[in-house]
Amino acid sequence: MPKEIILPAGTGKPLAPYVPATKADNIVYVSGTLAFDENNNVVHIGDAAAQTRHILETIKKVIETAGGTMDDVTFNHVFVKDWADYAAINTVYAEYFPGNKPARYCVQTGLVKADALVEIASIAHV
Repeated sequence: MPKEIILPAGTGKPLAPYVPATKADNIVYVSGTLAFDENNNVVHIGDAAAQTRHILETIKKVIETAGGTMDDVTFNHVFVKDWADYAAINTVYAEYFPGNKPARYCVQTGLVKADALVEIASIAHV
């Protein structure tokens, strides 16, 4: 099965050997996404809600580049640095998934950069 690399315009160089997303059989697999600028610097330091919004806007851009919309997201993997940010993350998250919500899980873990508070990876069927 051939796969297509999804690389939205303006995407910065990844920190490791991966791409923003791949598409195979109309399924888009979005890599773990953090609140990074084009130089891989964390933005909105200390603000979990703003980081979540930045991440979901980035995921939205990736999915749209692949030909889909946020309504096509079927599963999200959510990683939080601190449970104290859980409510703020969910408030923003709910704005992006107001109707039929995707399945998801959420775990607390360390993230690749110390100032990162949340990371989200997604699967969408487009």
